[in-house]
Amino acid sequence: MMASNYNAKEEDGHQPAAIGHGGAGTVKNKKPDNTAFKQQRLPAWQPILTAGTVLPAFFVIGLIFIPIGIGLFVTSNNIKELEVTSQLIVPCYNCSQSYSWNSTKPCTCSVPFSLDQPFESNVFMYYGLSNFYQNHRRYVKSRDDSQLNGDKASLKSPSKECEPYRTSDEKPIAPCGAIANSLFNDTLELYYIDPNGSRTAIPLVKKGIAWWTDKHVKFRNPGGNDNLTVVFQGTSKPVNWRKSVYELDPSDPDNNGFINEDFIVWMRTAALPTFRKLYRIIHKKPNMTPTLPLGRYILEVTYNYPVRSFEGRKRMILSTISWMGGKNPFLGIAYITVGSVCFFLGIVLLIIHHKYGNRNHSADIRS
Repeated sequence: MMASNYNAKEEDGHQPAAIGHGGAGTVKNKKPDNTAFKQQRLPAWQPILTAGTVLPAFFVIGLIFIPIGIGLFVTSNNIKELEVTSQLIVPCYNCSQSYSWNSTKPCTCSVPFSLDQPFESNVFMYYGLSNFYQNHRRYVKSRDDSQLNGDKASLKSPSKECEPYRTSDEKPIAPCGAIANSLFNDTLELYYIDPNGSRTAIPLVKKGIAWWTDKHVKFRNPGGNDNLTVVFQGTSKPVNWRKSVYELDPSDPDNNGFINEDFIVWMRTAALPTFRKLYRIIHKKPNMTPTLPLGRYILEVTYNYPVRSFEGRKRMILSTISWMGGKNPFLGIAYITVGSVCFFLGIVLLIIHHKYGNRNHSADIRS
C-alpha cells in the first residue's frame, strides 16, 4: 500500500504559514476549516415519494382518523348541556343596566327555565362571560405569585406588576393586581319547582372546583393555619371587593383567604374573550334517581358583577362530562375532516396512478 502525505488545508486553498528568520507572523486566512460541518458535507436523507409509499399512508390515516372522529363526536353529543342567559329576563336586564361597582346594594333577579331530559351522574355548574379579555398581556401580568404563595414579605410589599392595584389608602392590597380586583362575585342559587309549585333548593358543592396543583401548591395563606384576620392585618382589600380576602368563606378555614377555590378558579386566566369557569358541582344522588330530574327550575341571581362597562354578557351552564371532558364537538369534527380529506386524496391519487402510471412504464420500455 502506498502512503501519501495529505494536507486538507492545502487542498482547500490554505497555505502554510511562512515564518522568516526575522520571526514574521503567520498569514491568516478567512476560509472556513475543511470539516464536514463547515463545508456542508454532513450526511443527508431525502425520501423518494412513490405511489407505493404515499397511497397506503393516505388510506391508513383516513381509516384511523375517521373512526376516532366518529367516536369523539358521538361521545360529545351524548353529553347533556343547558345554557341559561340571565340578561334575557327583564329583571336581570334591569340589574345589568343599573348596577355598577359603586352600587351599595346587590340586585337580585330570578330566571325560570326547564329541563326537557334528566341529568344523571355529576352535574357541573359553570358561569360564563363574553367580551372579557382575560388574555390581555397587561392584565395577565398584573399579579404577585409570591404573595399568592404565602410569602409574608410580598404580602406587605407587593410586586410593582400589580400597579395600579398595588396599594390602597397607603396600605398594600392583598391580593393585589387587576386579575384579583375583577373577581367574579355573583351568587347563583338553583331551585327545583315541584309539580305542586313548591321550591326545593339544589345542593351546590363549592369545594373541588379548582385544580389540585393550584389549591395545594401555587396558592397558600401566609402563616398557614394562623388566624387570617391577624395575618392580613395592615393590608387592604382590592378596590372592587366588598369584603376582605379572609372573609370569602369564614365558615370553612380550608376554603378561605388565598386558598378560596372560587378565587383560585378566577385567577387561572382564560385564553379567549368568551369563556366559562366552574362555579359549583351537583353530586350524583346515591339512589337511582337522576341528579337533576326533568321539570321546571329557577335560577336565583344575586347581581354583584357589572358587565355594562365592557359590553359583556353573563350566562349559567349546566353540563355533564364524559371520559373526554365537557361537550366539545370540534375535536371529533376535526378528526373526521382530516381523515376524509386523506381518504379522498388517496382515491384521487390511486385513479391518477392507475390511469397514467402504466403509460409512463410503457414509454420507458419503448425507449
